[in-house]
Parts: sequence; structure tokens; C-alpha cells
Amino acid sequence: MADRDDMNDAKNFHLNVPAKTEPFFLKGSHALDWGMQNRLARIFHPQSGKTVMLAIDHGYFQGPTTGLERVDINIVPLLPFADALMLTRGMLRSSIPPSAPRGTVLRASGGPSILKELSNEQIAVDVEDAIRLNAAALAVQVFIGGEFETQSIHNLTRLVDVGNRYGIPVLGVTAVGKNMTRDARYFRLACRICAELGAHFVKTYYIAEDFETVTASCPVPVVMAGGKKLPELEALTMAHKAVQEGAAGVDMGRNIFQSDAPEAMIQAVRKVVHENIKPDEAFEIYQELKNKP
Repeated sequence: MADRDDMNDAKNFHLNVPAKTEPFFLKGSHALDWGMQNRLARIFHPQSGKTVMLAIDHGYFQGPTTGLERVDINIVPLLPFADALMLTRGMLRSSIPPSAPRGTVLRASGGPSILKELSNEQIAVDVEDAIRLNAAALAVQVFIGGEFETQSIHNLTRLVDVGNRYGIPVLGVTAVGKNMTRDARYFRLACRICAELGAHFVKTYYIAEDFETVTASCPVPVVMAGGKKLPELEALTMAHKAVQEGAAGVDMGRNIFQSDAPEAMIQAVRKVVHENIKPDEAFEIYQELKNKP
């Protein structure tokens, strides 16, 4: 028979303390299910509300990119400094230790290589496999203005449907082809379409003029894409400006793994994103860490 000693009236129900209901910290995410919010909290740091994602999914259309020839050697040492890792399921299974503590954003669209029309993508990951891999989110490319724009939007909406069903957030990635305009008007259009059609967060490029209108008009978090390789101070300056103008962090790839000192660079980026330090200070930190014996 169960012990009855705990059935007395000495329990403390804290009757004078209201039940605590904590609002979720991410923009546009307050109405999501617990599992969806929990997965987002594996990508965005709850204290700062920001993320430093490390993008290494380039090989899904362009093969062994410089700096990603050996992910086990070049990328695994960077994992302690990233909030989340954006990659393909093949690279996750083959090269990332299961003990890695970071959230994973799984590239879920693909099809053409760099030799073909990139906008002709399909969904390339089954949601059951994403669950097996414990993905924190699924990423799909959306080509607003591209030749296969409608197809890529349907990829997004189908992925959002299954993501909502299983509690997995979807990242809408705004793709920019070489013939597409890169200005605030275009990115407002692309980001808003992704959010309107259900993306739980959006990745887009930084632009020097009116970037704050892009983040303000998007009702879900916007993460800045790192883009092409820049000198380290320029990359830190771009990240700082993006965060100051409303970005909820960065998803950097080449500006980290193609840096002369990737571990130093990702730590400097963290300082900019999570601690709001100025680019010059972050660059000094980068140089100090780079020159450490």
C-alpha cells in the first residue's frame, strides 16, 4: 500500500503567488505549439533572442566548396561557438558527431546543380527523416522572381504544412539569382511572401539602404545571410549593422569557414550578435584570438 505520510495538510501550494506564464521571446512565435517553440529555442539564444547560425549547406548544389572539403576537420571544431548548424542530411549523418549540442537546420530543398537553373528545386527531404535526425528546423529556398517561382513557393507551403503537423519550424530562404534586383523593395516582397505563407523565420541578404524596412515589415524573425566572402572587418560591420537594424542574428558560412582564422572569426561574430559590441572591437578580438599561440 502507498505511504500515506504525505497526505497531511502541510503542503505549500504558494496560494499567494500567481502561476507564472512566460511569453515566448521570439517575434511572431507566441502562438506556436510548445514543441515548435522548443525547437526555435535550440536555434535562437533565449537571453539575447539572436542566433549565430553556421551555414555549411553549400555543397548541395556546388559540391566541395572551398573550406568545406573536409567538414570533419574544418567545421566540427567550430560547433561549440555556433548556436545552430545549417546543413544537409548527408553531411549531418556522415560528418557531425551525434554528441554535438547545437540545433540543426536541415536543408530540405534541392535538385539542380550550379550547372543548371537553380530555381528548379523540389522538396528533397521527407519529414520522417527530419524527425529521425532530430532537426530543429527545415530550410527551403524560395525564388521570388525566378523562373520556377511558383514551384519554389509550393515547396515552402508544403513544407510548412508538414512542419506544423509535426512541430518543426520552417526557414524560408530568399534566393537571389544573378539577374535579380537586390534592394529593399525586392527583399520586403520576398521576406513578406515567405512569412505570409507560413515560414516561421526567414533568411535574407543585408543591403546598405533601408534594411530596417525589410525586418520591420516581416512579422517573423529575419536572419541575415552571410553571402560572399568579405574581409573580416567588413563582415563584422555587416553583421553589426544587420542586427542593429532588426535582424535576429546571422547565418554565416564563407565569412567564417573561409576566414584565415575561422575559430577566431566565429567568436568575434558572436560578440557582435549577442553582446552588441562594435565592429572595431570585435575585429580586435578576432586578431587577438587569431594570434594566440
